[in-house]
Parts: sequence; structure tokens; C-alpha cells
Amino acid sequence: MPQTITKGYKALVAEAESRIATLSVEEAQALHGSDAVVFVDLRDPRELEREGRMPGAFHCPRGMLEFWIDPESPYAKPVFQQDKRFVFFCGGGWRSALAAQAAQEMGLKPVAHVAGGFSAWKRAGAPVETAPADKKG
Repeated sequence: MPQTITKGYKALVAEAESRIATLSVEEAQALHGSDAVVFVDLRDPRELEREGRMPGAFHCPRGMLEFWIDPESPYAKPVFQQDKRFVFFCGGGWRSALAAQAAQEMGLKPVAHVAGGFSAWKRAGAPVETAPADKKG
């Protein structure tokens, strides 16, 4: 018997976005470089190599987020224990909406995500670092 999905990803993302702050690329650019803000790149390593990186962003694969945030976890990362604003982004804004909601539910605040993700960031001409030549191809 096939599974019956009662709530799809679009509903989950819309629900998350109703509960978190969403930044436009322009708003994110205004925060970029601030010592009070940590941009968190949730994309997988292949995406970073293929598409480039936001300069200064902290890379946290989406699957490790909750474990890296929780100070009780053996995988906890000090970056998430800082008293800063956390701005999450992924490739298109879906994973980051869900991630920002999870982080907020865990008590991390303030949090936000970038509408349209890294794709929108790149299209807007915002700063992008490419992978070093020895890491390409």
C-alpha cells in the first residue's frame, strides 16, 4: 500500500516562514560582514564546490544542525553558543526556512533565513567566493 503524505514540503516551508523572520537578499547584504551576525550555509559540500560560497559564512550541513546547536550534544559547535544573530541560507530558501524554525524552537535567537537562498544571493550580484582551482572539477 503506498504512503499517503498529508502535509507536503510546500506546506511545511510555508508554516516555517509564518513563524520565523525572512530576509530579502538586500536585507541580508546589509547585515553581511557585521560582527553581530553569523551567516550559516546549510548546503552540502558538493553545492559549495559547484556554486561557490558566501564570504565569511559558517558551513553547517543541514543534517547536523540540531546536533551542532545543542551544547549538550557531543557534536556541539562553539559558534552556536555566541550571543549573535543567526541567518540561515541554503540553495533556494526551503531548507533554510525549516532549519531556522528548528533552531528557533531549540532556543537559538534571533534567527532568520534568506528568501531565495544562495541562488538569489548570487543572482543579485552579492559577494561570492569560488572553490580554489585544486578543488574544482
